[in-house]
Amino acid sequence: MLLEQIDGPKDLKALSIPQLEELAEEIRGFLIEKLSATGGHLAPNLGVVELTLAMHYLFDSPTDKFIFDVGHQSYVHKMLTGRMGQFDTLRKYKGLCGFVKRSESEHDVWEAGHSSTSLSAAMGMALARDLKGEHNEVVAVIGDGALTGGMALEALNHIGHEKKKLIVILNDNEMSIAPNVGALHHYLGKIRTDRHYQKAKEELNQLLNKIPAIGGKLAKTAERLKDSIKYLLVNGILFEQFGLTYFGPVDGHDLSQLLDVMEQAKNVNGPVLIHVITVKGKGYSPAEADSFKWHGITPYKIESGQVLKAVGPPMYTQVFGDSLIELAAQDERIVAVTPAMPGGSGLLDFAAKYPNRMIDVGIAEQHAATMCAALALEGMKPVFAVYSTFLQRAYDQVVHDICRQNLNVVFAIDRAGFVGPDGETHQGVYDIPFLRHIPNLVLMMPKDENEMRRMMKTAIDYNDGPIAIRYPRINGLGVEIEQEPLPIPIGTWETVREGDSAAILAIGPMLQVAKEAAEQLKREGLNIRVINARFIKPLDESMLHQLAQEGINMIVLEEGSELGGLGSAVLEFYSLHNVKNASVRIIGVPDVFVEHGTIEEQRQETGLTADRVAGELKAMMPRARKRVNGPA
Repeated sequence: MLLEQIDGPKDLKALSIPQLEELAEEIRGFLIEKLSATGGHLAPNLGVVELTLAMHYLFDSPTDKFIFDVGHQSYVHKMLTGRMGQFDTLRKYKGLCGFVKRSESEHDVWEAGHSSTSLSAAMGMALARDLKGEHNEVVAVIGDGALTGGMALEALNHIGHEKKKLIVILNDNEMSIAPNVGALHHYLGKIRTDRHYQKAKEELNQLLNKIPAIGGKLAKTAERLKDSIKYLLVNGILFEQFGLTYFGPVDGHDLSQLLDVMEQAKNVNGPVLIHVITVKGKGYSPAEADSFKWHGITPYKIESGQVLKAVGPPMYTQVFGDSLIELAAQDERIVAVTPAMPGGSGLLDFAAKYPNRMIDVGIAEQHAATMCAALALEGMKPVFAVYSTFLQRAYDQVVHDICRQNLNVVFAIDRAGFVGPDGETHQGVYDIPFLRHIPNLVLMMPKDENEMRRMMKTAIDYNDGPIAIRYPRINGLGVEIEQEPLPIPIGTWETVREGDSAAILAIGPMLQVAKEAAEQLKREGLNIRVINARFIKPLDESMLHQLAQEGINMIVLEEGSELGGLGSAVLEFYSLHNVKNASVRIIGVPDVFVEHGTIEEQRQETGLTADRVAGELKAMMPRARKRVNGPA
């Protein structure tokens, strides 16, 4: 097998084109086999096999810089740069990262788990190269979905202005995760399908190449003729208007074409865009037939394509989607908004039932947030369904456009807490610190799927400003579901286990950890109170005053950042009310980025375990229990 002979990019350069084509098929077979056991981003990587081969064949990584947008389409790149033997550990604890990772290889020069960053990074590297007087190539690979992100368009504008030498490869597979939306997507489709333009362009290039170099006047006339025909046949020529030389569309699975066009692009002294058409899931029929499902996949059977999933209670994401459908039947104001994640956010059934009330804006979190603000101003009830890690990208809009104007927007914050194999770029552990200090915002988290439904009802009924529900990427507990969910009084906590030895204030899935710790300590004669601190903002001030009056030792337990989280809010509360002797410890995610693994492994690594909580409580017990000074 050719694949066994590849230890690094230099091994490719001795191969012929037919051998590269044979290698491409071996790579596909390797990926299909390995990901059937580990899971991962299969369809995106099957689509870029020839493209990645061509890049490493023609360019010289790591001297030439390859920037992948998003990093999950880098599996072939990892294989060709010496990491093939690590694929059994893909996305596993301490194993190969599912995204580009600089600590893994000198060939990984830029890390990204979020989309639309590659062009800005490429521009920065091109500027640095020129300032240092170096001569390497800078190549950015960006998907057509990522190109809908505002940051990418900002970068295109600057690239066209500066005219630095760099190559942008537009990987156009008509998909991001879900099918792409928007005018830019339709524009690309027009280029993709306009055969008259392609034929005319080829014939005109042949004609111009035959014209002898007899002076600038004729050359300029020829260029004007070429431009006129382009404008005549394709409306816009967007990328050339941005100042980039446009090549394409090119068949992304034809190595000869790819190499020819890339060679031409290298000779252009300025920014170039190569428009490459690929098929997401290429070479594996289940992935080609449903590239959305196979974008990021759990382990599966190769022969049938059957996905292996654990049977259990519904995930919180599904509970959210089902609850929203029920509530939308009762309230015509409800509109669901998502930034390119209708499937991941549990909204596919909602979209089918209420297509006119489902808005997918593409990879445009900032736009989505401000649009929700305007919807609310006009009397609608927008529900912004977004992953915690992607809400970060709309921070200014949350502060300036929604909360400052105190608008009735509902934030459905999915993947709050640890996310498992997606790792550090996707961990949802930072939203509490960056949300709870914003005026007017209510922030809550459910202990189980029934309380999730109750919080959905609470949020829709709430008319005094923005309100957010954060929920984890896990299955529910299998609790009984109330047929008619009742709203929860804002800012109220509940005691789920009585006790007077100490108290654990926990949110979300950490409530189960708190109960386990309380059970451990019960066997040692200690009665631990467990409190569901379901409202992160506002706090249950009455209960906090009561705890202070009792002089009870407290641990705040949260699967979120210790800095600025719920524990910080409790300490700030006691400081504000001049309570000097409250004994409060925080157990949360420490000040580090937590890498990929299972959620259980991530909790073990950060100490979010029943054993740790029990140990901390016992360490607090010898302290004399004092009555706390301060108002009650």
